[in-house]
Amino acid sequence: MDHSHMDHGGHMGHDMPGMDHGNKCSMNMLFTWDTTDLCIVFRGWRISGTGSLIASLLAIILLTAGYEAVREASRRYEAYAAAQGVGQGERRGGDDLRVQHKDDPNESSSLLGPGRNVGRNSEQQMKIVKGILYAVQVFYSFFIMLLFMTYNGWIMLAVAVGAFVGYLMFSGSSSTKSVACH
Repeated sequence: MDHSHMDHGGHMGHDMPGMDHGNKCSMNMLFTWDTTDLCIVFRGWRISGTGSLIASLLAIILLTAGYEAVREASRRYEAYAAAQGVGQGERRGGDDLRVQHKDDPNESSSLLGPGRNVGRNSEQQMKIVKGILYAVQVFYSFFIMLLFMTYNGWIMLAVAVGAFVGYLMFSGSSSTKSVACH
């Protein structure tokens, strides 16, 4: 197959006059400790020396610890929703809790009575919040996966240290931890 028409950006042994070779990102597919031309996830997040490496490692530790904070916030919201009785109807064989309280003086016997949808709206709002927390968690976990996939030992260690710090800071009472992406 002829690849002569493809633009390789001047990094496949091609020495093109006037090209800036100092502005490239290396992409390792094997484990390495080398930080030469290392870009982390974005072209603008570049390691240019020891100072930027240390700053980046600290940022990655904070990012990864933040993921544990999001997980803990999600667990706490789940507990809050359970305490509010959201989703209890499904657990009782499909019986709706609002139907069980039809003798409540605040309820009308009409299907369109006042207060009939209050519980349903609250349940829907809680489900939306739980969905948002889940989406943030999934996005965050895949971002951390991209960090790890730089295959750079320094970045991998920073991810592990961040997970450790996050666990210590935000683990709460949960003993279940997952090493999956989400």
